[in-house]
Amino acid sequence: MPWATTLILVLAGLCGSSLGQYNEEEDLAWLQYYLRQSRVSSYNYVPYYEEESPAYAYSYPSATDTEPEPEPEPQQATPWRCPQECDCPPNFSSAMYCDTRSLRYLPFVPSRMKYVYFQNNLITSIQEGAFDNATELEWLALHNNQIGSDKMGKRVFGKLQRLERLYMNNNNLTRLPGPLPRSLRELHLSYNHISKVPPNALEGLENLTALYLSHNFIFEMGASLKGLSSLILADLSYNNLRKVPEGLPASLEQLYLEYNYINAIPDDYFQVSPRLLYVRMSHNSLTNQGLSSNTFNSSSILELDLSYNRLQKIPRVNTNLENLYLQGNQINEFSISSFCSVVDVMNYSRLQVLRLDGNEIKRNAVPPDAPLCLRRATVIEI
Repeated sequence: MPWATTLILVLAGLCGSSLGQYNEEEDLAWLQYYLRQSRVSSYNYVPYYEEESPAYAYSYPSATDTEPEPEPEPQQATPWRCPQECDCPPNFSSAMYCDTRSLRYLPFVPSRMKYVYFQNNLITSIQEGAFDNATELEWLALHNNQIGSDKMGKRVFGKLQRLERLYMNNNNLTRLPGPLPRSLRELHLSYNHISKVPPNALEGLENLTALYLSHNFIFEMGASLKGLSSLILADLSYNNLRKVPEGLPASLEQLYLEYNYINAIPDDYFQVSPRLLYVRMSHNSLTNQGLSSNTFNSSSILELDLSYNRLQKIPRVNTNLENLYLQGNQINEFSISSFCSVVDVMNYSRLQVLRLDGNEIKRNAVPPDAPLCLRRATVIEI
């Protein structure tokens, strides 16, 4: 009996496996893989599902400068082979971990892979056809690299019709990648250099639920969110927006627009999103002249952050609102009508937290009927 087959039998017995699990073409490859894995440190990667923690730490350590790695030797594109630069855990055969290895290129992705992690490297480009073999991909992590828009193939994601989550935050992108697969559910593009989102940049993404575009240089969104019929969260904070995005989706629940330059909001802007719960617009340039009397009178909103703007009066809010942050404005009066149009035993505000510190209101300016209107408030800062 050949020595390789003998050793496979011994190893299979030790691992509690039978030789029948391996065919003749794969036994030598399995042996080589097993011996190679025995020389590297162990790992405990766990597949990430929605009810579990991420399989990788969501942190962004800085990649250290090293000498450029030599280009990998050409490998035969076989469905079982794992690139020598990466780890493919036997107990999670659909995942490939190539993160935090100072890579400057994308290794070959075997066709069986569903979860691929390239984050925390020095990758600068994605060549056309890089993922054409990996059509089963569902998760693709490319964050914290140096990928530029001009160094990406025009249709690198074109064949990934099952891709659900794409992480490209912390790169050098100057525009949105695309076209993107319709299957996408989460798109992470924060901390890039994107300045504009064209109207058709997100076209066709009916399954997208979360869009992260914070910490870019976006000055215009137009109506690019309008067709995202499943969108729940839109994070556009820390940009250069002068106007709010047009046509919010009806499905939206969380809208983050803090740290922009917005000075006005159209009438009934939030009424088209009846599920909206959280609105954060702190550190903008909002004035009372740029708001209508019912801009924030939406029965669904539970938390509203308007701190550090240029408001001189408390805007009218719905009685269902629970948390209102107005600190750091120029408000000089406490108008109870902003919270309760009628004050009696049956009509009162559900407000629990009210922040008015850092304004021009005096403590003795609180009207006597405030305790009746704000009977549920546990925190009122003036």
